[in-house]
Amino acid sequence: MNIGIRLHDTAPGTLEQRLDFARAQGFSCAHLALSKALPDFSMADAPARLADASLARRVRAAFDDRGMGCAVLGCYLKLAVADEAELRRTQEIYRAHLRFARQIGAGVVGTETPLAAGTNLDPRSDEALELFIRCARPVVQCAEAEGVTLAIEPVCSHIVSTPERAERVLDALKSDRVRIILDAVNLLSSDMTDRADAVIDEAIQRLGNRVSVLHMKDFADAPGESRPRPVACGEGRMRYEGLLRLARRRALPMTLENTEPGNAEAARLYLEKLAEAI
Repeated sequence: MNIGIRLHDTAPGTLEQRLDFARAQGFSCAHLALSKALPDFSMADAPARLADASLARRVRAAFDDRGMGCAVLGCYLKLAVADEAELRRTQEIYRAHLRFARQIGAGVVGTETPLAAGTNLDPRSDEALELFIRCARPVVQCAEAEGVTLAIEPVCSHIVSTPERAERVLDALKSDRVRIILDAVNLLSSDMTDRADAVIDEAIQRLGNRVSVLHMKDFADAPGESRPRPVACGEGRMRYEGLLRLARRRALPMTLENTEPGNAEAARLYLEKLAEAI
C-alpha cells in the first residue's frame, strides 16, 4: 500500500525535515500544501514564487532524495468566484500550481469547491455547479497543456457535494486531466453517519474509476454539529474495506488526514493491518 501524510501534520521543521520525519514513520508519499509546509510561502505570492525554478528543483530533490512521491500538491483556493478580477487572480494561482506540479512530479493538484464570498448562491443549486464549471474551464485547459491532473475533492457542504454532482462536473468538463480525490468522511453530514457504508459504496461505484487519490481519516459523532468530527484512522466509526479494495485494485496513493505526530504511524499501521486481512 502506498500510504502518505499531509506534510503540515508532521513535526514542524523545514520541508526536508518534515519529509525525513514522514519517511521515518514509514510513509512513502505526501500531500504538500506549500503555504502550510513552508513557513515563508504565501499563496498571494504564488505565481511569482512558483515561477522560481530553484524552488521547484529544491522540492523535487527533497522528495526524490528520500524515495518519496508527492501524491498531491494542494491548491484549495475558492474557484467558484463571481467577481471577475478575483477570479482571474485565483485562476492564475491555479495555473502556477499546475506548472509547478509538472516540475516537481506531483501526482495531482488538489482542490475543493466551496463558494467564494459574495456569490449569493445556494451551493447545492445548479447555478452554483454551473458557476464552478465555468470558472474551472480555463484551469482545466492549463492542466491539459501541462499534462497535469486537477483533482476535485467532493465535500458534503460544498458545490461538488455528492458523487452524482461530481459525475456531472467530470462529464461537463470532458477532460482526462480532471479526476477525483475521494475523501469518504467529507461526503458525510451528521445525519448520514448511520448509513455511511452505503454512501461510500455509492461513491466507489460512481467514481471509483475516476479517482486519483484517497484521503483517509475516520469520524466520530459530534452531537449538535452538522458534520461528524474527523479523527485519525482507527479512532472512530469508519469502515475501510471498500476503500482499501479500491486502493489495491487501482494502485492508488492514500494520504492520511487529521493525524498528529503522536498517532500518525499508528493510523498507517491500522490501515495496513486491515488491508492484509482483505
